Amino acid sequence: MRMGDDREVLVTGVGAITPLGAGVAAMWEGMLAGESGVGRLGEEWPTDLPVRVAGTVPVDPLSLLGRVEARKWDRCEQLAMIGSREAWQDAGRPEVEPERLAVVIGTGTGGILTTLGQDDVYERSGARRLSPYAVPMLMPNGPAAWVSMELGARGGARTPVSACASGAEAIAMGLDLIRAGRADVVVAGGVEASLHPFCIAAFAQMKALSTDEGDPRAVSRPFDAGRSGFVMAEGAGVVVLERAGFARARSARAYGRLAGAAVSSSAHHITASDADGQVHAIRTALRDAGLEPRDIDNVHAHATSTEPGDLAEAQAIAQAVGGHAAVTATKSMTGHMLGASGAVAAVAALLTLRDGVLPSIRNLDRPGPGIDLDVVRGGSRAGNWSAGLVNSFGFGGHNASLVVTREG
Repeated sequence: MRMGDDREVLVTGVGAITPLGAGVAAMWEGMLAGESGVGRLGEEWPTDLPVRVAGTVPVDPLSLLGRVEARKWDRCEQLAMIGSREAWQDAGRPEVEPERLAVVIGTGTGGILTTLGQDDVYERSGARRLSPYAVPMLMPNGPAAWVSMELGARGGARTPVSACASGAEAIAMGLDLIRAGRADVVVAGGVEASLHPFCIAAFAQMKALSTDEGDPRAVSRPFDAGRSGFVMAEGAGVVVLERAGFARARSARAYGRLAGAAVSSSAHHITASDADGQVHAIRTALRDAGLEPRDIDNVHAHATSTEPGDLAEAQAIAQAVGGHAAVTATKSMTGHMLGASGAVAAVAALLTLRDGVLPSIRNLDRPGPGIDLDVVRGGSRAGNWSAGLVNSFGFGGHNASLVVTREG
């Protein structure tokens, strides 16, 4: 199916930094090999933390950025800039009028490391010792703002804050901006950098995190009967979206089409998953893409490794798509990057279309009760993949689904 150029949106660039490495190539190589970026926290972390594993990016962000400038950025701003620079370069640095270029970067917690760190400074040394950069470092819109300034984007710098659905919702917002005629190019994605004792303890206190003390690489196990909670991680994922007519006029290469998207709210519970709300998001995204459930041949599931969350999503996929689609869950390798996860999954879904291979779910030894899906395990699966669904759900009942297809 070929849409009119006024509504068709292509993805021309991708960027990422995750626990599997800096850059999309390192991430994708790790996913296809079934590697894990989850490790044990070092000795510098408090010994009383009930959780001792996390997914950290394996490089110092400052080593990839200009140190003088980057020291004015919170870690989440640094990761967003790394992902955005890679995506922009990958897209060929489109020449676009500043007023027709927008940025949308979602995040769940924004500059939480700055907030907590500067509070420590205040309590210990008083108001005069606070950094003059504290406010621009802690504000959630900081990543979008800095990226917009670097690119000279004057078509808007927006920040969805929708917990773990933030990155996917940012991409959906980018699609809307182009379809509404308000932009020709949008840099969109998600970022999270909240690995701090307070954050880990808070999530652990609500029983969301796994306390498994075994091999860190085996802790994140979406859909597995032995899953026991998610693993916190950090990272960023970014895509460059372009109006198809604009991209084709400059002979841009495309990974595929962002064919549809939908955002829904479950209005059910502040933290509990709700299959009905997820079904609504998936079905609406399919309608937006002009596709039927049978057209979806692969799903990049939200699947965080919590027992109720995975079960609710499995039920939603079975109801809204059916049991024919192959399902993967890349958080088994990266951990849960919260607001970045949906954007990183979107990058993986586009690479699946490009390379014809769907990553396997690591640590999936035996699907749990009620997981009646064609889950990919035992190695990556090759196929003639043509249409992928990306799910992303967050505390507060935020649901976002994206549909990506081949171009043409």
